[in-house]
Amino acid sequence: MGKPEGARMRMWMWLWWSATVLAGTGTAWSATTYPTPPLPIAPMPSASQLRFQQREMVLFFHFGMNTFTDSEWGDGRADPATFDPARLDARQWMRAAKLAGFELVMLTVKHHDGFCLWPTRYSDYSVRRSPWRNGAGDVFRDFVTAARDAELDVGVYLSPWDRHEETYGDTVAYNEHYMAQLRELLTGYGPIAEVWLDGAKGEDAKNMSYMYTEWHALIHQLQPGANIFSDAGPDIRWVGNEWGEAGPTCWSMINASALHIGQSGDVLGYLNSGDPRGTDWLPAECDVSIRPGWFWHANESPWPVETLLDIYYKSTGRNCVLLLNVPPNSSGLVAAEDLRTLIEFRSALDDIFAVSRAAAAVQVLASSTRGGPARSSPFSPSHVLDDDPSTYWAADEGHSSAFLSLEFEDQIQFNVLKLQEAVAFGQRVSKYSVLVWAEGNNDRAEGGWDAVCHGTTIGYKKLDRFRVSQTRRVRVVFEEARGPPIIASVGLYLDSWSREALIRPGQNLSSGTFQ
Repeated sequence: MGKPEGARMRMWMWLWWSATVLAGTGTAWSATTYPTPPLPIAPMPSASQLRFQQREMVLFFHFGMNTFTDSEWGDGRADPATFDPARLDARQWMRAAKLAGFELVMLTVKHHDGFCLWPTRYSDYSVRRSPWRNGAGDVFRDFVTAARDAELDVGVYLSPWDRHEETYGDTVAYNEHYMAQLRELLTGYGPIAEVWLDGAKGEDAKNMSYMYTEWHALIHQLQPGANIFSDAGPDIRWVGNEWGEAGPTCWSMINASALHIGQSGDVLGYLNSGDPRGTDWLPAECDVSIRPGWFWHANESPWPVETLLDIYYKSTGRNCVLLLNVPPNSSGLVAAEDLRTLIEFRSALDDIFAVSRAAAAVQVLASSTRGGPARSSPFSPSHVLDDDPSTYWAADEGHSSAFLSLEFEDQIQFNVLKLQEAVAFGQRVSKYSVLVWAEGNNDRAEGGWDAVCHGTTIGYKKLDRFRVSQTRRVRVVFEEARGPPIIASVGLYLDSWSREALIRPGQNLSSGTFQ
């Protein structure tokens, strides 16, 4: 049956407009010649992994029986009556998270001692046996409700090692027990964004084989959008230490087949740096506590803001996600000194990164542009300044070495560089340099380029600190890459907060183990 007359007329009018109006305005691309996006280089992130990296920071809450016994690793024998947080207010925890700019919050619903913060049907060691709210309370329910009200995503930590559960050591019985608890948590509390599987196990622990394949399958079955963290993924990997620091080189790729849960030794360096030839996309999460301990202790204080900034630069600023622990106290509240530190940390980040001096550039030039010329290409170098993660500059095909130059009308000052790759197309850059133009003087009449920074990987986000530079021209040279560089963002900032941190968490926390 033929098209109605009105439909035919609209089609012919569209064809006439395409052939005349677009041509008359000099549009460079027709429907058949518009340049396609670049070919991705595998491996690439899933949608949930990409969302994980976009969050940049996660707030961790270590809370449980250890909070009341002044311990880090409980033995599973403390009386349930010991747990009684008189003023527990999960809404206060979420206010702290919002004030500090976090988007995902995670709770230790069961640590190694086995005490459960929800009224599980599968253990006698839980809030149900405590005097808190006469045994009718559910910390995780409060946590989830407060998080949803604050529009925060939720993660859950469920320790595989359980020092209280009698079936621990019986492979079939304990795996059934653990998966039953997973099912409770993943079906009774709404959407869960991250499930954290700790690899820690004490030397005195019973021999136990965890059925990780079955655990992972169950988690993804019940919460398809959740990322699973462990030493070996399958969605997020451990960075290899507990002081929140990735290596200067950090690939999101790694060979998962070379990893196993509870590992130590040389493989920790592999976790820290990733693998440029890795077959699996497993971005790293950097766990660290705001205090020396993971649980609250009355005799401890939070790290200074300068230390937290240093951690941020070496985690989020090295292509990772910062997992910052803030342990509520025995009253059930985030301690006032921790809250003040979080707010000051957020103020420092806002002060440094609120405005990029790169935005003042009057011109952005590139050595090559996919589908050039640059002005009319959908992959124009100007996209690195538009603060839109969905746009990017792409070097032309065959150009694995390339550069971007930013030109300014007036001199700018900066000491921090931000680079971001469009990692949806894979992580590419393996070596780059940052140059600033030095005006001519008595020593160099004609001026020239001076290097202020050299780096290796970039990934989702790379932050470099260096001496304060003043210039009208900045050039970022991508010297080596797995393919043509695809850059989503370039930022230039002035950091007046940072100084050499005198105390690092790694000096007080043992490496090679989890909490």
